[in-house]
Amino acid sequence: MKATDIIADGFGRIREIVHEAVDGLPAERLNARVDPAANSITWLVWHLTRIQDDHVADAGDLKQVWRAGGWADRFALPLPAAATGYGHTARQVGTVRVDSGELLLGYHDAVHEQSLRFVRGLAAADLDRVVDERWDPPVTLGVRLVSVLSDDLQHAGQAAFVRGLLERGAAG
Repeated sequence: MKATDIIADGFGRIREIVHEAVDGLPAERLNARVDPAANSITWLVWHLTRIQDDHVADAGDLKQVWRAGGWADRFALPLPAAATGYGHTARQVGTVRVDSGELLLGYHDAVHEQSLRFVRGLAAADLDRVVDERWDPPVTLGVRLVSVLSDDLQHAGQAAFVRGLLERGAAG
């Protein structure tokens, strides 16, 4: 198995968990927060998708799906268009809301497709290319992609956990 196949499989697993966390939930549950400082399913899925979109686009010299695909306009969030959720305050988290899961899943699926096209076009040697020299040691493409996978899987798991809490009536 090629390393790029493993990375593509990881992105597929994120997509599966995201769909399981979002599918069939009404907006009030997607936007619910188990306490005032907690992240909602909406924020978690939006954030993990924004990070994937931002980091893969940057590493691949691609346009972000968020802007190029018109998703920023469709979400119409009261945040800067470049926002990814990194460092958001509790108040900012609360501004990330949707009217339906279709919007979240549509954006996630569009980013997933761009990520897969990019990863499937890579050769093993491409993973050694340095994409960020601000770190010591500098970050390679392979390390950046694993970082995105790790972050996204954690947030997808959190969204699934929140869904479980909400469905069991423990919150919201």
